[in-house]
Amino acid sequence: MKKIGLCVCYDTKNFGSQLQVLATQKAVEELGYDYEVIRYKKKLTPVFMLQSLPRLFNPYFMRGKLSGIKKRRIIKKHEEIAKQVSVRNKRFDNFVDSYFLKLSKPYVGYEALKKNAKKYDGVLTGSDQLWLPGNLGSHFYTQEFVPDNVNKVAYATSFGVGSIPWFQKKRTRNYLNRFQYLSSRELQGSKIIKELTGRESVTVADPTLLFSGDEWFDYIPDNKVIEGKYIFCYFLGDNPKHREISEELKAKTGFEIVTIPFLDNFVERDLTFGDKPLYDVDAADFVNLIRNAEYILTDSFHGSVFSILNHKKFVTFNRFMDDSKDSRNSRIDSLCELLGLSQRRYKSDIIETADREIDYEAVDKRVEKLRINSKAYLCDALKGSDK
Repeated sequence: MKKIGLCVCYDTKNFGSQLQVLATQKAVEELGYDYEVIRYKKKLTPVFMLQSLPRLFNPYFMRGKLSGIKKRRIIKKHEEIAKQVSVRNKRFDNFVDSYFLKLSKPYVGYEALKKNAKKYDGVLTGSDQLWLPGNLGSHFYTQEFVPDNVNKVAYATSFGVGSIPWFQKKRTRNYLNRFQYLSSRELQGSKIIKELTGRESVTVADPTLLFSGDEWFDYIPDNKVIEGKYIFCYFLGDNPKHREISEELKAKTGFEIVTIPFLDNFVERDLTFGDKPLYDVDAADFVNLIRNAEYILTDSFHGSVFSILNHKKFVTFNRFMDDSKDSRNSRIDSLCELLGLSQRRYKSDIIETADREIDYEAVDKRVEKLRINSKAYLCDALKGSDK
């Protein structure tokens, strides 16, 4: 049986990231391939440190690092919250142990990574924002370590931004041209690939959309995390206005607000926002919180995806300002455009938007068409590993 190496972000502290890795595994397995998740551990040698220096001048990389440092520093000042966040991080780790059973041995150092890449018949870079401008320096998700004669596949890989910085265009073009099969999760991502390489790229479904809501019950059993009726507010961004708007829906419905605070950002408003802030939860609980909610209000791509798969009433907020250099709204733009759900974006009236009927029969038809085309692409791409 042919073996596929998966370049995926499996151990990040993000529910959507872990769920799309789970879906990627299932999709590859269903097509009859063996696989393992490639584990790369950087080796801090003098040469590595020297090669990493240019990243210090990459504004995208530095903004991400500084944001993480700031969040951790603030959380440490709140002792009780720090304890709760530690509990949640342990749940993230336990999910990895429970669901990601086919992991490679750790490849320590880039040379070990290159050497071991020879054993795969194909390497697949999975979904998520793995081609963010800040990630370019790692040379991992770009598959620059993979030999020329090994089939290289990009499935639903996202740049996360609307355009590539001018100083990265040449390097981006170079690594894209080494892939035998290119696809993106976003319409804008496919456009970027076309502009840089001249090659057509397929716009495919995020891996989580490759399976129906009913099929997800086979992977994530139903479990009521919260009793009673509630509004699940899943915000990764730091906009306090979104919290205020959510409280308008609470006032109208009388339903409690359930939150999972302090994931990507420390938002001071979250110290008092919501009736039931949850910490002791994992990705399976995240899916079940959506399944059993009356409403979902979110600025998350996967919060929107699982709302759609479970035919829920949901409203999606823009996490970023459209003119922000770090804006990653394009993934939400594509999701809503492809599935005919642009009316679920928040504009002005939360009550009207939340209660507006959704023609899920029509949505399901669009999802199924996208799903069929995406599975066909993945099947063809992995067949390239059989040669």
